[in-house]
Formats: sequence, C-alpha cells, structure tokens
Amino acid sequence: MLIIEKIKRGYSKLVRYLEKFDETDKKIISLLMEKPDITQIAIANHLRLSQPAVYARIQRLRKAGIITKIVGVNVREVDLHMAKVEITAKEPWKIVDFFSKCPMFLNGFITSGKYNLCLILVSEKLQAIECCVNYNLRKNPDVLDVESNVIVTPTKDFVVPLMIYSEKLRKSPCGKICTEQPCYPDGKCLGCPATVFYKGRLL
Repeated sequence: MLIIEKIKRGYSKLVRYLEKFDETDKKIISLLMEKPDITQIAIANHLRLSQPAVYARIQRLRKAGIITKIVGVNVREVDLHMAKVEITAKEPWKIVDFFSKCPMFLNGFITSGKYNLCLILVSEKLQAIECCVNYNLRKNPDVLDVESNVIVTPTKDFVVPLMIYSEKLRKSPCGKICTEQPCYPDGKCLGCPATVFYKGRLL
C-alpha cells in the first residue's frame, strides 16, 4: 500500500506540473537531448530568453523529475552482456527489492499480462546471468514462472549507471558469499562484482 500511495503522490505531482508545461519547456528538452552539454546561455540565445529564465525552467523540470542527467557506461561500446528476464511473481516488489543493490541489476519494470515483472541484468559473462537466474529466481518460492532472453544488441546508444564498488566486500549485497555458491567454483560465474571474489575486469 505504501508503494501505491507513493506512486499516486508522484503522479499527482507530475499532473500538476504538466498543467504548466509549455512549448518553451519542450524546446529546452529537445535542445538538451540533442546536445546534453549545451550551456544555459546557448539555450537562452537560441530561444531568445534570459539565462535566469532558462535556469528557472530547467530547475523546475529537474525538480518534477521530467529531465535528469545520467553518468554511466554505453553498453554498445563495452564487452558486456545483457538479458531480459520476464517473471511471474506473487509479490514482484519483493523481487525488485532483492535485486535493488545487485551490481548485475540495471532496471526492473512492473508489467501487465502473463509476466508481471521484467528485469534487465548485465554481466561480462552470459553464464553468470544464467546462474543468477537459476539460483535466485527459479528456486525462489515467490516466483511462479521465468523466461530469460539474451539481448543481442541495443539499436541505439544505451547508457546505464553501473554499480561499481571501489571497496570490495566479503559478502555480496544480497547476503551471499560467492565461494559457497554452486556456480562459482567451476568458473561459470565470475562472482559478485561487489565482492573480493569477483574475477571480472570491468565491474
């Protein structure tokens, strides 16, 4: 119920903002999409506005959550594998919560239809994703069905904010120890990127 109320509050806030959303806002977003590093002065000159007026609009757009800036890795340019994992779960938010701090987790989507949850997972090794799905989803009593598909390639640049741990842990964020997991000793899994057991090089 708390999650639903939070979504409703966020939606109401967005509706209130969209009542003020105009063509100038759309033009600012368009310019930022075309050239993310464009300066506010350049936007102001292009739209014949003052720089403070542009600043105020951008701040309002950011506060409403309509625009945001992401620093991440373009997965089209690095040696990473991704998979789309569709799940039928009794309580999908529990699955999302379990994966929320996992370095292999890019995003999750609550969906309609046969599958009510979609996860996007990433790793330097496809077998590592397979192991993650087999041991953390297929064996989860809350999960009724799982279908996993490899994402061959994004059709556009796909920038994702990867979780990269500068200080490695002994235990993974989900509470498991890599050396005690069945996939790790035989080399199928590289280990959790958050831990000292990780054998990869990017994450």
